[in-house]
Amino acid sequence: MTRLIKKVSAKAGLTPGTMVFVGDRKTETVKITIMDYDDATLRELEVGSVEECFPFKDSPTVTWIDMTGVHDVDAVERLGGHFGVHPLLLEDIVNTGERPKMEETDAYVFVALKMLYNGSQADGYISEQVSLVFGKNFVISFQEKESDVFDSVRERIRKTVPRKRLMGADYVAYSLIDAIVDNYFIILEHLGERIEVLEDVLLIDPTPGSLGAIHEMKRELILMRKRIWPLREVVGALERSESHLFHDYTRVYIRDLYEHVIQVIDTVETFRDMVAGLIDIYLSSVSNKMNQVMKVLTVIATIFIPLGFLAGVYGMNFDTSASPFNMPELRHPFGYIGFWTLAIMVGGGFLWFFKRKHWV
Repeated sequence: MTRLIKKVSAKAGLTPGTMVFVGDRKTETVKITIMDYDDATLRELEVGSVEECFPFKDSPTVTWIDMTGVHDVDAVERLGGHFGVHPLLLEDIVNTGERPKMEETDAYVFVALKMLYNGSQADGYISEQVSLVFGKNFVISFQEKESDVFDSVRERIRKTVPRKRLMGADYVAYSLIDAIVDNYFIILEHLGERIEVLEDVLLIDPTPGSLGAIHEMKRELILMRKRIWPLREVVGALERSESHLFHDYTRVYIRDLYEHVIQVIDTVETFRDMVAGLIDIYLSSVSNKMNQVMKVLTVIATIFIPLGFLAGVYGMNFDTSASPFNMPELRHPFGYIGFWTLAIMVGGGFLWFFKRKHWV
């Protein structure tokens, strides 16, 4: 089960800027891929060491370095340190419980946010922290685990010509954030379908397991809100930024991205209200189900009360020889048949009365 708050006790008492990995290790090895391009050429390569990325810092081309595996604190420190990233921001990269944030300097802009994507059916969606650092001609992305969320951005770079003019470092950074936000819609779409299915189940046949499903969904939405809500501040800060690293044509896309983030947040809030309403539906359905059971039992009890009275009367010990009024029906040749006829008439009369009143 995903924790609401990650444990950070390992960092207690350490000097600010000390890099300590916080979180679950989601991959065994560090993988670094590079996409380097200008208007005419494109190079894609996978390197085996951090040092092979160093020459791209001052390259006139646009370079996107994607590093998977932030558990390797030394590799993150060497790569970030060579590109001039402040130690406090490097500390935030390896702390996977960091709140989404944005920092900017004259040389680069730093963005940390949460990426959600679908895992196995048992795991639901998977959450990981993604950190981006982009300068004039470079973008560095730090991921906890390799995923296919950024594949659309890679494919866009391959197909765009001329690349450098249309996809500078700021636009690539925007595209990565946009891909993460677009994936939020996919997660929310699946979550909305689950809410609708659960709502139908609650209306038809609520079970104790349904209540557990409601609480699990409520927990997921709390976690999702915790991860998505701060992104509004991050994208808003990017939109208001006056950094020279942003081109005017990119600012237009960032404004559109801000609207998408607002839409995602509104959807999460709507789903939270819907899940809160599911508890009321569950309680109402259980209460209605109990009322139906009590109605049936009440009808049965009401019918058998007069029948029990008749059976009690005729079940008493009478001496017909003492007096002709001492239960004369006992000597009647059709007394037994008469008793059952009376009992059936009384029971049938009650059923007819209940149906007429629409009680059954």
